[in-house]
Amino acid sequence: MAALTTVVVAAAATAVAGAVAGAGAAPGTSVGAAVPQQNDGCLGTSGGIRPFQLQNWKQKVNRTRKAEFIRTAEKFKNQVQANIRSLTGRWSKAKEQGVINLEKDKHSHFYNQKSDFRIEHSMLEELENKLINSRKTERAKIQQQLAKIYNNVKKLQHQLKDAKPTPDFVEKLREMMEEIENAINTFKEEQRLIYEELIKEEKTTNNELSAISRKIDTWALGNSETEKAFSAASSKVPVDKVTPSALPEEVVEFETFLQQTGGRQGGWDDYDHQNFVKMRTKHKGKPAFMGEVLEHLPGRTQDEVQQHEKWYQKFLALEERKKESIQHWKTKKQQKKEEIFKLKEKDSIQVLSHSKQEDNQKQKEEQRKKQKLAIEAWKKQRSIEMSMKNASQLKEEEEKEKKQQRERQRQCKLKLLLETYTQQKKEQEEFLRLEKEVREKTEKAEKRKTAADEISRFQERDLHKLELKILNRQLKEDEKAEKQRKLAKLKEKVENNVSRDPSRLYKPTKGWEERTKKIGPTGSGPLLHIPHRAIPTWRQGV
Repeated sequence: MAALTTVVVAAAATAVAGAVAGAGAAPGTSVGAAVPQQNDGCLGTSGGIRPFQLQNWKQKVNRTRKAEFIRTAEKFKNQVQANIRSLTGRWSKAKEQGVINLEKDKHSHFYNQKSDFRIEHSMLEELENKLINSRKTERAKIQQQLAKIYNNVKKLQHQLKDAKPTPDFVEKLREMMEEIENAINTFKEEQRLIYEELIKEEKTTNNELSAISRKIDTWALGNSETEKAFSAASSKVPVDKVTPSALPEEVVEFETFLQQTGGRQGGWDDYDHQNFVKMRTKHKGKPAFMGEVLEHLPGRTQDEVQQHEKWYQKFLALEERKKESIQHWKTKKQQKKEEIFKLKEKDSIQVLSHSKQEDNQKQKEEQRKKQKLAIEAWKKQRSIEMSMKNASQLKEEEEKEKKQQRERQRQCKLKLLLETYTQQKKEQEEFLRLEKEVREKTEKAEKRKTAADEISRFQERDLHKLELKILNRQLKEDEKAEKQRKLAKLKEKVENNVSRDPSRLYKPTKGWEERTKKIGPTGSGPLLHIPHRAIPTWRQGV
C-alpha cells in the first residue's frame, strides 16, 4: 500500500510541477518545457500533449496501481486468514482441554461407582442425559424449520428466473412470498419466546446460586457453635432417665410426630424453615404466601412447600394439644396442692376437737400417709417433667445432627454444581473474547481496505482534474496563437497608402467647426392667443 501511494504522489507532483511551469512561462511556451524527460513521447509538433499519449500514460498508471493494490490485498488477506486460523486453533485446543478436564473431574467425583454419594449423583447423571437429549431434539427441530424456509426461498428464486407477466403467475409468487414470510415470522416468534424463557431461567438460577452461597456462608459460620452446644447438652442429659411410658398421651404423640417427620423443622434446614415461618406469619397463613416463599427459597419446589405447609399445620395442632395437656396437668397439680392444704387444716381442727390420744395418733398416721402420698405424687410428676424435657432435648439434638449431615451432603453437591457452572462461564467468556478479537481485526482490515480504495479514488480524481486543466490551458494557448496568426495574415493582405499633410495640424476639427456655427431665430412671431379647453353645451351661458 505504501508503494502504491508513493507512485501516485510522484505522478501528481510531476503533473503539478508541469502546470506551474506552464503557467509561469511565456504564451508561446508549452507544458512540455516543464517536463523535459518526456519530450520524446508526450510532446507534439506544436509543444502540447497529444491525446493518445496522455491516454496511454493514464492506462499505464492505472495498471500499476491495480497490480500494487492486488498484491497488497492478497498479502493482507493471507495475514488475516493466518491470524484467524491461529486463534481458532488456540480456542479449539483450549476448549477441548477444558472439556476433557471437566469430563474427567465429573466421572472421578460424580459418577464413580465407589463414591459414597453414588445414589445422589445418579440424579445429576439422569438430568444431564435429559438435557443432552432435549438439546439434540431442539437442534433437529430448528434445522428442520430452517431447511423448510431455505427450500421455499430456493423455489421462489427458481420461479423468478422463469418469470411470466401473467396474473396467475403473479398471484402464485405472492402466495409463495406470504408463505415464506409467515414461516419466518413464526420461527422468529418461537425463538423470541424461547429466549425470554431462557432469560427467566437464567435469572432464577442466579437467584438460586446467590441464595445457596448465602446459605453456605451461614453454615460455615454456624457449624462450630452448633457442635459445641450439642456436646454440652449431651454431657448434661442422662439417657437412662428417659421414660416415654410415663409421659401423657398428647406429649408422646407430639414427640413421635417430631421423630418421624424430621424434628421441629420438618426436615428442612433452619434458614429455609425460618423464612417459611416469616412469610407465613406475614400473610397470616393465606395461600398467597406460597408464591413469595418460592421466590425466597429457590431451592424448594411448590410440592415441597405445600407438604411443608401441611406438616406445619399438623405440628401446630399437636403442639397446641401438648400445651393443653401440660396446662391440664398443672391444673391438677394445683388442685392436689389445695387438697393437701385443706387436709392439713382439717387435721389440725380434728386434733383440737378430739381429746383422746388414740384418735390423735390415728389422725397423725393418716396425715403422714397423705403427706407421703402427696410428696410421692409431686416427685413422680417432677420426674415426668424432667424426662419429657430431656427426651425433647435429645430428640432435637439428634434431629440437628441428622440435619447437619444432610446439609453437608447438599453443600457438597451444590459446590460441585457451582464449580461446573463457573468453569463453563469462564470458557464462554474466553470464547467471546477471542471472537471479539477476530471480529475487531476483520473490521480493521476492512477499514484499511476501504481507506485504500478511497485514497486511490481521490488521487485518480485529482489527477483527472489536473489533466483537464492542463488540456484546457493548452487549448487556450493554441487558440490565442491561431488568432495572432490570422491577424498577421490579414495585416499582410491590407495595405495603407496615406500621404503626409503637415498643415492638418493647425486646422480645426469637425467637432469644433460644428460648435462655432451661428444659430438663427426659430418660430413665427409673438404669442398672442393661448387656446383653452372647450366648454360643453350644457355649460355654455352659465
